[in-house]
Amino acid sequence: MRQPDIGVVSAPLAAAPSRVAGALPTSIWAIWLGWLLIFGPYCGAALLVPRNPRLTAFGDVLQCVAALYAIVCLVVNAKEADRRIRAFWVLLSLGCLAWFASQLLWTYIEVFLHREAPDPFAGDVILFLHPVSMIAALALKPHDRRDDVGARVGYLDFGLLLLWWVYLYLFIVIPWQFISPNLAAYGLTFDHLQALENLVLVAGFGVLFAKTKGDWRRIYLHLFGASLLYAIASYLADRAIDARVYYTGSLFDLPLVASFVWFGTAGLVANRLKPEREEGTPTVRRDNPWPARLAALTVFSIPLMALWSMWSSRNPAAIRLFRVSVTQIALLIAGFLLFLRQRIVNNDRLRLLQGSREAFESLKQFQAQLIQTEKLVSIGQLAAGAAHEINNPLTGIIGYSELLADDPALAERPRATADKIRTLARRIKTHVTSLLSFARRVPSEKAEIDINVVMATALNLTGFDVRGKQIEILSAPDPEMPPVMGDANQILQVFFNLISNAVDAMEEMGGGRLTIRTAHRLTKVIVEFSDTGPGIAAPLQVFDPFYTTKPVGKGTGLGLSICYGIVQDHNGHIYCFNRPEGGATFVVEFPLAPSAHATPESSNPLREKREETAGALHAVSNNRFRRPEED
Repeated sequence: MRQPDIGVVSAPLAAAPSRVAGALPTSIWAIWLGWLLIFGPYCGAALLVPRNPRLTAFGDVLQCVAALYAIVCLVVNAKEADRRIRAFWVLLSLGCLAWFASQLLWTYIEVFLHREAPDPFAGDVILFLHPVSMIAALALKPHDRRDDVGARVGYLDFGLLLLWWVYLYLFIVIPWQFISPNLAAYGLTFDHLQALENLVLVAGFGVLFAKTKGDWRRIYLHLFGASLLYAIASYLADRAIDARVYYTGSLFDLPLVASFVWFGTAGLVANRLKPEREEGTPTVRRDNPWPARLAALTVFSIPLMALWSMWSSRNPAAIRLFRVSVTQIALLIAGFLLFLRQRIVNNDRLRLLQGSREAFESLKQFQAQLIQTEKLVSIGQLAAGAAHEINNPLTGIIGYSELLADDPALAERPRATADKIRTLARRIKTHVTSLLSFARRVPSEKAEIDINVVMATALNLTGFDVRGKQIEILSAPDPEMPPVMGDANQILQVFFNLISNAVDAMEEMGGGRLTIRTAHRLTKVIVEFSDTGPGIAAPLQVFDPFYTTKPVGKGTGLGLSICYGIVQDHNGHIYCFNRPEGGATFVVEFPLAPSAHATPESSNPLREKREETAGALHAVSNNRFRRPEED
């Protein structure tokens, strides 16, 4: 009689890996205590104590304890983060909880009322339905890593499963209990229908055991053994009750108690192993056909059984009428559940179809943007090459113009013309140098830089875009700007993109004004770009990749996303908002360089350069990017 005890406990002990040193002794001790303190005393009492009220009370209480042990050991796994694994263990626990509720009612009748439990028993319907939640847990397949289980559809499938078993109980068992009482027929139909239900549960765990490996295979083996032992014990106890040879505390209860302790053992083994979910097969994933097959079985079996009862059954007319009535009600409920299930499935498929279409359109857009980006890269390389070639003759023009401007032998008018040529040539060289710096692709090298100098370069680059447009750019640099750590070329790209976006936005309105301010506060440098354009339609989405409000072919939607990444790489922040008076404001913040915290402003070597830059920026602001011939 003690062989199940040794077999069940030795399996976890033999294969117990040392995963968590602190948790291993606790789980093993809990398994041993379950078998020694629950199954051991029950086994001794069943073998040594004759039938008496004390044995009945002892047997009822210990069966409740065995069910509670199984519930606690199973539900302890519900703390898993994965929703499907939690639901699996909760459903198994609910099955044991339903049996526990039935056993409490049995205990109340035998122990507190001191009466023999009647046959039929009021808790028989609970005993019959308690495996339903366990059968529903099988469909979750918690070992499978693929997340292909829809929660709402799963609830409706569980509802259909519950409806089907309730219908079978009402159709087969209840008529012999209430409509045309027949104790022998009641016992026979109840025993065999419950045995069929338990065998479905056993077969389900057997299939899961055969399809898995590793830790999940070991857990399913325990659950398969516990459910098989319970199916045998339940059938033997039911037949003994019908034969009037059963009493609580007898040997018929030994496999029943052992099965619940074994369920608890399975829960503790799972809690100790904490198995990882397994990869699915590499084949193309398809929808699980079994829920649909179950729904079809439910719908078609119900009217077929009613037709059999009407035309082939020789049962009394009252029973046939009852079964037809139950069938009609079940069909109404099943039809409603199927309608909801199909509606949910259709909505899910429509959503997936819409998502596929959007993904396909995004892919096409992404492909077009890649082509556009390649074009821009080619244009950038061409522009950089052209700028490099322009620099060579430009150097000669500057050199000869300087010779002419400084030649005292020339008259005043030719020297003035040469000086003007030199000034314009230097401006061209400045723009070409800025263009080369912007187009050059070099690794990120962070050093101390002056934000005002970088801003001046960005303004020089964008100066060509505002000529001939009613757009005014005003700059208010901070003359005491401390240095920041960063890549000048990357920060130049950020400023250039922000200025270009503002110019494009104001151009759509026929003109406007862009105000750029730089300042520093405590440990950060702040650069603010405020325009009088139309504002931002979606301030929270402007930094998302490929989000753009520009016409097709003009913008890729990557500029602000790239700016966001550059600023984040510099440990800064960038954000935007619409101003109440109209227009949009972009704010960029960079942390100060470490030397700026320790070096007094008077000894900062960048101070003279900042003052020079401030004057240049004010000159740019006052000139408003006039054409060269206007000089």
